[in-house]
Amino acid sequence: MRIFRDSLYLDDDARGAAVAIGNFDGVHLGHRAVIDAARDEAERLGAPLGVLTFEPHPRQVFAPDAPPFRLMNAETRAHRLKKIGINYLYELPFTRQLASLTPEAFARDVLAGQLGLSHAVIGGDFRFGQARAGDAAMLAELGERYGFTTSTAPLLELGGLQVSSTAIREALTEGRPRDAAAMLGHWHRIDGEVIRGDQRGRDLGYPTANLSIAGLHPPRFGVYAVRVSVLDGPHEGEYDGAASIGVRPTFGVNAPNCETYLLDFRGDLYAAHISVALVEYLRPELKFDGVEPLIAQMEKDVADARAILANA
Repeated sequence: MRIFRDSLYLDDDARGAAVAIGNFDGVHLGHRAVIDAARDEAERLGAPLGVLTFEPHPRQVFAPDAPPFRLMNAETRAHRLKKIGINYLYELPFTRQLASLTPEAFARDVLAGQLGLSHAVIGGDFRFGQARAGDAAMLAELGERYGFTTSTAPLLELGGLQVSSTAIREALTEGRPRDAAAMLGHWHRIDGEVIRGDQRGRDLGYPTANLSIAGLHPPRFGVYAVRVSVLDGPHEGEYDGAASIGVRPTFGVNAPNCETYLLDFRGDLYAAHISVALVEYLRPELKFDGVEPLIAQMEKDVADARAILANA
């Protein structure tokens, strides 16, 4: 998959794609329906398959002080889109200037002029242009005017409920990662580069790989059974594990992070990129009166995670 972050300088072969348009936070099953509709059009037209998204997320531009809400950072989203066979990812820089374009200017100058789309697919609730004035009917009219076809993928329901990033956030907030996974179509993952922590886990006999969760919607704080993908380096591969997400109250006030103990692993993961998939919530975050009860609980957590993952 090729990633383009400046649509003004596209190669000729990166133009003419059939493209799914949206923020795609989570790349959930509803998003997949939009992407699959674009895939069908790409095959029909003999065109490459693309995704057009925005970075940063528009909400980060208009509400920069709002609590973290993203299910995925840009790196995780790109990794997921590559896995499902996208040829081109157009990661359009989202600015107030872009947001001020009228729907017609966006369709004419960006979709037709800069990207040269052959086809555009949007979800039924997608809005575009200044004041979110553009909808599916307007996009179809503008596409006809400026040389690309359009289609709209219906909103997806699961068990009578609409699949949405909001519903997935609610499931994660309540410690229901399996319900989140049912809507996502994959385990919810926290990705990033392993950072150096306080090394308390090593001292306790449970060395952990630490990830920042800054900017992401925090799942319910506590301990999870997890599956871990080490994406690069000498230890690249798949591992089972137990992860603690939270502020580590036993050791004072700390920034939230994700600390993962990989079962039966020996090695150094500092600076490696890993992906931690939340499989099952084991227990809430607790404050312990000393390290001995903490170690006893960690032993139980690891045993519980091992048993759950053996049947997951």
